[in-house]
Amino acid sequence: MASLVRSHCVANEPSIDLPGEEATLVAQAKQDRRAFAALYERHVAAVFGYCYHRLGSREAAEDATSLIFTRALAALPSHSSCSFRGWLFGIAHHVVADVLRGKHRDVPLDVASTVWDPAPSPEGTALAGETHRALAAALAQLSPQQRQVVELRLAGLTSAEIAETLGCSQGAVDVTQHRAVLRLRRLLSADTNVEEVRHGGR
Repeated sequence: MASLVRSHCVANEPSIDLPGEEATLVAQAKQDRRAFAALYERHVAAVFGYCYHRLGSREAAEDATSLIFTRALAALPSHSSCSFRGWLFGIAHHVVADVLRGKHRDVPLDVASTVWDPAPSPEGTALAGETHRALAAALAQLSPQQRQVVELRLAGLTSAEIAETLGCSQGAVDVTQHRAVLRLRRLLSADTNVEEVRHGGR
């Protein structure tokens, strides 16, 4: 379990979208909303995975993902951020927070239905196993700020993009992430030891 956290949060820095390519896609989508589908395809798995981590059910994650991309498309003309992904996850962060506070209303699917594919995704399948449940239980024991940073890292964001999403400094993100990873290692190690005792050792 601990190796999973290390691989996602420490060892493997997420790949960064090429600024020129991303900027071109954003510019095209601003001129023709049909071009937004390319941005959707590029980021939907990460957004869905983030929503699934936070909300805990496929149905809620699908609804939230649809709402996030609907809002992103509506707000796209005003987008001026250097990172589309950071901006998109800023929207995701607020949508998920609203859902968790019980403020979520019916998702307006007039826009999202043109790009959302309801078929089961590899991301959703991968997150549904025992590993996800153990990690989710450990994440629940982190502070709210630590959990936000780890979940955004698991979604593939860089430290700079997380800082943009949460409205804080990159240094603060790095410190929070370091403390969160140490905490998760302890929690997951303890969980593994309990399972070994329960099954008579390995």
